[in-house]
Amino acid sequence: MYEAYFGLRGKPFQLNPDPSFFYGSRGHRRAMAYLEYGLHQNEGFIVITGEVGAGKTLLVRSLLEKLDPGKIVAANLVSTQIDADDILRLVAASFGIPSKHLSKSDLLLAIEAFLVSTTAAGKRALLIVDEAQNLTQRAVEELRMLSNFQLEDHALLQSFLVGQPEFRTIMQSPEMVQLRQRVIASYHLGPLDLAETQAYVEHRLTCVGWKGNPAFDAEATKGIFAFSQGIPRRINALADRIMLAAFLGEHRRVSAEMVDQVTAEMREEHVIPQSTTFNAPKAGNPGELAGLVDLQRLLADPEAAKALAGAGQGFDAARFEERLALLERTLSTTLNAISQLIGAAQQQAAGSDSGAQTK
Repeated sequence: MYEAYFGLRGKPFQLNPDPSFFYGSRGHRRAMAYLEYGLHQNEGFIVITGEVGAGKTLLVRSLLEKLDPGKIVAANLVSTQIDADDILRLVAASFGIPSKHLSKSDLLLAIEAFLVSTTAAGKRALLIVDEAQNLTQRAVEELRMLSNFQLEDHALLQSFLVGQPEFRTIMQSPEMVQLRQRVIASYHLGPLDLAETQAYVEHRLTCVGWKGNPAFDAEATKGIFAFSQGIPRRINALADRIMLAAFLGEHRRVSAEMVDQVTAEMREEHVIPQSTTFNAPKAGNPGELAGLVDLQRLLADPEAAKALAGAGQGFDAARFEERLALLERTLSTTLNAISQLIGAAQQQAAGSDSGAQTK
């Protein structure tokens, strides 16, 4: 609707993952590096987790576009509450292996024959499972068993497991010890920081021919970051509405006031999920809120956090990243709730002022 008005070739903030819009933030570049490292290893599991809307699916699609089909046969499976009875058939279907009416034993033989023939042809088989947190324990165990297929000393299948943060908790259960032993690398994809949020917005606009119209004030970008908490999908949803508001108001500049107006509308529409109960910072204590913001910046840079923690010999990186992910989720919920409380207070104050003026 607004594309022609601003001279854009297309819609810059669509929610559907499109690899042509991939933005390599620090976190996304590192996650991609882990995936590429896994490809070179040609064995085991790579685990990537992140919040809803963090860009995991886009990351996977960007990787798939970079793969050489003459060398790697890749299958992308999006799981939805899949149990062990279905996971093998879905894996077979993803690789194009006929599986109708096959018993489990015959299905396993068919998958193994496909993997052997793929390796014999000089190619490698890669299975990517998105939304892995929906897999049951038995389904995960079936995937682990597939990793046992070997030809001499070469693994026939490599798997990438991509899911929401709760998948990290699932993996820490005692029943998952054998899977954990097969994981060669894992990474949690965190939110963008303020500078990356600005660069992300400009990157998506530039992809469709943006020439600075509309311009974004610095305070407007801060408002986008505060509302979205650096989650790319939330940034897309908000920025799209801002562009629409600028078009309807015939504005060529996006101001902080415009962002505040749009975010207030989106809160009323419940576009951002309601947060859970939390202990908010005490009123009149800006130091606590500033501390949360500083902590959010620290969470955006895990390497700096490790340095601050005194990471050295004997440092348990996996445990540290697990605790960091938990802290990040808690902080995200807290900041979201604070933002909603501030918005409600502003609306109440505005109502009070209006009532006073009518008296």
